[in-house]
Amino acid sequence: MNAPVNVKPRGRQFFNNPGPTNIPDRILRAMDRPVMDFLAPEFLEIQRACMAGVKRILKTDQNLFIHASTGHGAWEAAVANLFSPGETVLVVETGYFSLGWKEMGETLGLKVETLPADWRKGVDISKLAERLAKDKAHEIKAVFAVHNETATGMVLPLAEVRRAIDEARHPALLLSDTISSLGSMDYKMDAWGVDVTVGGSQKGLMMPTGMALTGVSDKAMEASRTSKMPKYYFNWELMNARKPQRFIGTVPVHFFFGLHESITMLEEEGLDAVFARHARLAEATRAAVRAWGANGKGPTLYGQTPDRLSNSVTTVLMPEGVSSDGLRKAALERYNLSLGGGLGPLMGKVFRIGHLGDLNEPMLLGCLATTELAMTTAGVPFAKGGVDAAIESLAGRA
Repeated sequence: MNAPVNVKPRGRQFFNNPGPTNIPDRILRAMDRPVMDFLAPEFLEIQRACMAGVKRILKTDQNLFIHASTGHGAWEAAVANLFSPGETVLVVETGYFSLGWKEMGETLGLKVETLPADWRKGVDISKLAERLAKDKAHEIKAVFAVHNETATGMVLPLAEVRRAIDEARHPALLLSDTISSLGSMDYKMDAWGVDVTVGGSQKGLMMPTGMALTGVSDKAMEASRTSKMPKYYFNWELMNARKPQRFIGTVPVHFFFGLHESITMLEEEGLDAVFARHARLAEATRAAVRAWGANGKGPTLYGQTPDRLSNSVTTVLMPEGVSSDGLRKAALERYNLSLGGGLGPLMGKVFRIGHLGDLNEPMLLGCLATTELAMTTAGVPFAKGGVDAAIESLAGRA
C-alpha cells in the first residue's frame, strides 16, 4: 500500500546536501553556553587556539583572518584588499561558483577575463600556461580558482595551476576557494603556493553558516598595501590593528566555541583519516551512480575526468528528458531525504549528493537506498544494484 501523501515524515532527516552539512551534537552542545566577553582571557585563549587550528588544516604558517559572513564575504574581502578598480584578473572556469568569482570581480570594478573550460571535463592546465605566457606586460594581477567546484563535483589541481604560473614566470597571485573542500580533502596552502584561500564554516568544518576565513600569504599582504578598492569591515590592515581580537565590531563568540570543538573533532580523528573517510564514502557513491546508469538509460556521473572527481560531493546527471525536480521532491517530501539540486544552467538536469562533514557508512547507505526509492517513486529509469555496488566498494571488494 502506498504511503499517504502530505503526511509529515517522521524520524531524523537524512541531510545529504553538499552544504550546509550535518552539525554534530558535540558542536551544538559546545555552542550552547552563555555569552562571554570577547576580551576575556578565557575567550582570547579559545580564539588563539582556533586560529592556530585553522592554520593547521590549511597547512599554512602565514596570515589568517576570520569574518562573520558566508564564504562569499571572504571572496569580497580578498578582492577588496588586493586590487584597484580597472585591474585585470583571470578566472579559471570550473562551473557555477567560478562564475560567481567573475561576477563579484566585475561588480567591484575589475576587468575579468575567463579561461573557458568544459564543466564536465575540467580545464586544460596547458591553456592557462599559454595565456599567462602571452601576458608579457603582466597585466593579469591574479588567477582566481575554485579548488572544489560544488556545482559540478569536480576538483581543480591547484599545484598544477601554481606550476603553470611559475613556468610562465608570471607574478600573478593565486586565489583559491576551498569552501567545499576544507576539512574534507587535503589542502596545502603553502606547499601549493596559494596566496589567498577563502573558506566557510558550514561544510567540512561541520558548523552553522556564518563564519568565513581567509588565509593570506605574506606576498598577498604586501600586495594589499597598494590596493585602492574601498573597504572597511573586510579591511585586513584594520583587522590587524584591532588587537588582541583582530575583528571589526563584535566578535561572534559562539561561532568560535563551535569552531574550537570542530577542530578538536577533526584532529581527534586525524586529518589523514578524515580525508581517507571522505575518499571512501565518495568512491562508494560513485560506484552506486555507475550501477544506476549501467543499462545506458539511468543517471550517470556528471564529471567525466576520473582523477578530478570530488570526494565531498557527487553531481549526478539525469537521463535525457528527465528532470531532477520530481526525484528531489519525492526524496524530501515522502522520505525525508534532502539532496542538492542543480545550479545555474544545471538546474533540473542534475542532482547532487553531499558526502562531507559529519558522515559515516550507515548514513551514506541510507541516503543511497532512499535515493533509489525516490527514483522509483518519481519514475526515473535506472538499473538496480546501486546500493549493492556501494556496499561492495565500502567492504573493499569492488
